[in-house]
Amino acid sequence: MPPSEQAEQFVTFFKALADANRLKIVGLLAHKPQSVEELAANLGVSSATISHHLQRLQKADLVEARVQSYYNIYALRPDTLRQMAERLLSPDSIKATTSASDLDAYSTQVLDEYFVRGRLKTIPSQFKKRQVVLQRLAEEFKVGKRYSDKRANEILKAFHADYAALRRELVDTKLLAHENGYYWRASPLGEGA
Repeated sequence: MPPSEQAEQFVTFFKALADANRLKIVGLLAHKPQSVEELAANLGVSSATISHHLQRLQKADLVEARVQSYYNIYALRPDTLRQMAERLLSPDSIKATTSASDLDAYSTQVLDEYFVRGRLKTIPSQFKKRQVVLQRLAEEFKVGKRYSDKRANEILKAFHADYAALRRELVDTKLLAHENGYYWRASPLGEGA
């Protein structure tokens, strides 16, 4: 399911339950199926108000109606509640509500702010922004290729005069590994490099 559809489902679900009377209706229907008139009498509100709330709950697939004599009898759909609870408790499901482009917007903004004509104006003091800048600089190093101290310094010097600080930060944040005078990026960014 595309992220926008999944996000829309969550929004519809939460909006349906974001009203005290609708929550009470769900509670009453959890006990037993009821008609509009029964629900109205139990909550002390008009039938029109109950009908409005039931429409919102039906749109979220939380209740269903069946005709019995002259009445619509509404019943809770516990399977929908169960499925939504499982999806809401799944971190992967929550992550899927945003696209990669949503996540990239912050990085793009930070890079635009700190890089001018390919050079780093200043090393950000704020941790999150510094991480974005360091990840961008780490991309200059190919995965698995080893770089001498001299070559690593040349690469970083092209971006900022304080290449030693950048090199230290890249190693400290484990974006680059360092041993015996060589630097390398052991794995693609975002995979525990």
